[in-house]
Amino acid sequence: MADVSRRVLIAAAAIAAPMLQAAAAPAKRTRKAPPGFLWGTAISAYQSEGNNTNSDAWLMENIQPSMFKERSGDACDSYHRYKEDFALAARLGFNCYRLGIEWARIEPSEGRFSNAELDHYARMLTACRAHGLRPIVTFNHFTTPLWFAMRGGFEAADSPDLFARYCGRAAQHLGGVMHMATTFNEANIQLLVHLFPAFSAGIPKAREAIAAAARATNSPRFSRLAYADPAIVTPIMQEAHRRGYDAIKAVRPSLPVGITLTTQDIQGPPEIAAQYRDRLYGGWADVARSHADFFGVQTYTRFSVDANGFVPPPKGAEMTGAGYEFYPQALANTIRWAHAAIGKPIYVTESGIATDDDTRRIAFIDQALDGVRQCLDEGIPVHSYLYWSLLDNFEWTSGYGPHFGLVSVDRETFARKAKPSAMHLGAIARGNRL
Repeated sequence: MADVSRRVLIAAAAIAAPMLQAAAAPAKRTRKAPPGFLWGTAISAYQSEGNNTNSDAWLMENIQPSMFKERSGDACDSYHRYKEDFALAARLGFNCYRLGIEWARIEPSEGRFSNAELDHYARMLTACRAHGLRPIVTFNHFTTPLWFAMRGGFEAADSPDLFARYCGRAAQHLGGVMHMATTFNEANIQLLVHLFPAFSAGIPKAREAIAAAARATNSPRFSRLAYADPAIVTPIMQEAHRRGYDAIKAVRPSLPVGITLTTQDIQGPPEIAAQYRDRLYGGWADVARSHADFFGVQTYTRFSVDANGFVPPPKGAEMTGAGYEFYPQALANTIRWAHAAIGKPIYVTESGIATDDDTRRIAFIDQALDGVRQCLDEGIPVHSYLYWSLLDNFEWTSGYGPHFGLVSVDRETFARKAKPSAMHLGAIARGNRL
């Protein structure tokens, strides 16, 4: 705790203590969670750190035409305020913290690694552990260094080698402080974007922005991960994961390394739903079976399909602030799918809701946790529940409008304020009951 300042601890206590005293342990949770169960939150580096000027996403925010509603700017300033975030998460009652490291900071130009940035992340992970939080580290969360995007991103045939080199260097410097790691966040994101109408509607605008980025950088091969051609990028990313996994294991053999996918619940006639799942997961289940120590489920909603394609949500269905259906029951269904299809230990690495009505966030959390309990009762090995996200942060092309956080962030002062949902989930975590 020596590296944690008195000011940070006092500030975190002032934020959380009065509300924690008022928060009673939620009722009706009598099932003890399994030994070692991880309770926490997830966040990405780019969405919270701020001023990641060497990233492909930063360029995409600032060119015209842009596909972003607003710029990330300082974000939550977590690059500097990470100790405050850790102190708050620990005070709430969590025992782990999923976060990312930024490739664009660590390797700002091709083949040139920044020891200063690696040392920054080492201090960060050490502080995380000092607060009693086990760090789960994501090596890539959608963004890449600008130089990497300019040469074709994950559409370039040699990109798996470059990704593996980065993974090995980062693991050598940081792996000893990590609790667990994942190579990619939602490695199948491009399949989701191109498959579901709610996301694919943005592809024409994205292509215009990518063309503008190519012109601005004089790089005709410019590529942005989420909007890359799935037929090209999927097999290359699968190889990048395999090589990244091997590179991490080569220097940190005992570090558990897994993968996360976007695992939305697809409902409909069994054969048709299975076809859509095959399209969404695109062979990633096979990759996870051979090159993952665990599998991260990341579920937010359901999608319904029939013989004619996608079916709109039922009339009158509650919709979240992110524009999709309020359906926390989806989590149990995707856990069941992952257990049957992959058979590895399952961690819920993201589950959350965008809403300005915190009572609905509490309801979402409760119903999602009911599903986790049901899966455990069925004998499925579920080892965590990580809510997205600790903070209201930068939600990519949607800007700062959608609020997923358990904690609000003042856009001018960066002051953190825990919401009732933070105390609610924190009380559940402290009780370690589902």
